[in-house]
Amino acid sequence: MRVQQPKIPGLGVIARLLNLSRASKRVLQVSVDIALLSLSFALALMLRLESWSAVANIGAWYAFASALPVTLLLFARLGFYHAIIRFISERALATVFFGVVSSGVTILLISQAFGLPVPRSVPVIYALLAFLSVGSIRFLLRAIFLQAEFRQKDRVVIFGAGAAGRQLLRSLRNSAENTPVAFVDDDLALHGSTIGGMRVFATSEIASVIKQCRAQIVVLAVPSASRHARADILHRLAPLPVHVRTIPGIADMVNGRADIEQMHEVGVEDLLGRDPVPPLDHLLDVKIRGKTVLVSGAGGSIGSELCRQILKQNPRRLVLLESCEFALYAIDEDLRQLAMSDGAGTAIVPLLGSVQDGARVKEIFGRFDVQTVFHAAAYKHVPLVEHNAAEGIRNNVFGTLSMAKAAVAAGVSDFTLISTDKAVRPTNVMGASKRMAELVCQALALEQTETRFSMVRFGNVLGSSGSVIPLFRRQIAEGGPLTVTHPDITRFFMTIPEAVQLVIQAGAMGKGGDVFLLDMGEPVRIADLASQMIRLSGLEPVFQSGDASADAKGGPSEIAIQFTGLRPGEKLFEELLINGGAEPSAHEKIMRASEVCLPWRELKVHLDALHSACDAADIVGIRTALRDAPIWYAPESAVLEYVSEKKDAAPFLASKAG
Repeated sequence: MRVQQPKIPGLGVIARLLNLSRASKRVLQVSVDIALLSLSFALALMLRLESWSAVANIGAWYAFASALPVTLLLFARLGFYHAIIRFISERALATVFFGVVSSGVTILLISQAFGLPVPRSVPVIYALLAFLSVGSIRFLLRAIFLQAEFRQKDRVVIFGAGAAGRQLLRSLRNSAENTPVAFVDDDLALHGSTIGGMRVFATSEIASVIKQCRAQIVVLAVPSASRHARADILHRLAPLPVHVRTIPGIADMVNGRADIEQMHEVGVEDLLGRDPVPPLDHLLDVKIRGKTVLVSGAGGSIGSELCRQILKQNPRRLVLLESCEFALYAIDEDLRQLAMSDGAGTAIVPLLGSVQDGARVKEIFGRFDVQTVFHAAAYKHVPLVEHNAAEGIRNNVFGTLSMAKAAVAAGVSDFTLISTDKAVRPTNVMGASKRMAELVCQALALEQTETRFSMVRFGNVLGSSGSVIPLFRRQIAEGGPLTVTHPDITRFFMTIPEAVQLVIQAGAMGKGGDVFLLDMGEPVRIADLASQMIRLSGLEPVFQSGDASADAKGGPSEIAIQFTGLRPGEKLFEELLINGGAEPSAHEKIMRASEVCLPWRELKVHLDALHSACDAADIVGIRTALRDAPIWYAPESAVLEYVSEKKDAAPFLASKAG
């Protein structure tokens, strides 16, 4: 986002000159040179003869007029009219000097040859005057053009005067949009020094530096800093009226995936300040290396990252199960490119199919001799599942049942279910369906010992489909408003790569029926997150209430945050534990929970009730069956939803009363 610049007097004339065609610019240069050479010759006559009457001597002007075409042709031959003035360098002065000296010599030769009244010292004076005028006009125009471009560019303060900051300085000086104005750095040894012509200030002075330099952008040039350190820097920058951007991470630059000049928006992971814990290698590959691994929902945000991480552990075969053709195509292409660059010998098998199709799933497990399963296929968007309850149950509950039964029948060694914090005391169908899926895996774990079932719960992941982060970025780019459902709503956040690494490691620790919880850190208030993202874009948040509307925007430097009300089934806060009991595991970021589970014969009663309600498209029956199951389902918003749709809520009200 570029900050709008104030209008500058005379800038329109300069812009029109810059926008002239190349031919028009050459005609203009020739015309200016003729005028300057003529003026230089007139001044040379006046200075030598100490009289303005000498300027009117026609014979002298014959000499000049005869030499002028030769001079202009010589200038053209020397490249005067091919050079771009705003990019002209000091080395051009030598060319200008040679050109005007040659012009003076030409005038001298012509005047001597034809006996014209031009004193021999006049060509010398003329050459000096022409050198000053013809050369200086070009550098004056260059300075004007550069100053105009400077005023049009965004002024940038570089945070970090190390190697990355110095490289960024060189890059910005060739930028068409940005110009560097100052360094700030925490290193006391650098304070007050000058690097590349720019002074280095202390970070404590950054507010005054931004004000004095009229900076619009601060770029973080600290690629090796930890996320905690970056979060501390961003916290200091958030109140300041600047757009904060960052350069790529050191790993991306070293591996050639990004260049230093590719500045981008600050990642939300930097705002959270959460430094990932290095994975335990033996947990990453023990259930993967040399095995056939199947990932369901392989084209989704979690499933696709699971595939990338699994491929790094060199499985014998990686089976991708996905119901969306385009998503399957995209992840298949991505994985094949990764396999080529890494030299991996893994066979990649992309398969279209639904987890609800029991026959298809059973055939896949048998044909490819699957040993490890990561079940990520699910409908996860809370409002959509709330309005499509039957489909959500079919996919999330009975799709999991289909996959789990096929895994047991095929003798799969390990089955890991990707669950969610919304499964804990759910208030929505999505969360309830995921808790029912957990119960399915737990019940089958009690029925047999050949297939080890594990469930991994975690909260929101940054950048996933339906995540609030890309929504906020799009709304900021559009000028707002940013829509937040409630001022006090909080969520846990984690990056997708970190979550997936922990899922793989948790699955490796499963003994049968385990529920693992990922340490998500502290919950984040969504309204605070929206405010920080706005401020780091150089704007100021303005809080509003009521329904979102197209004209609900702030002023030129403001963006509105609108509170639109909780959506159907949405909770103010999420939790990871049902009964508060959790034990540490071999990994410091993974906990093992002790949750209530049902034997298969008891769970089957609830599954049959759900199945009958889904077949009958009985939404109230579905909600009643979920409420009757021991999952602590409490859909506070469900009655209002049905009343608003003018449906009969009596059965549901009765079940609530019961």
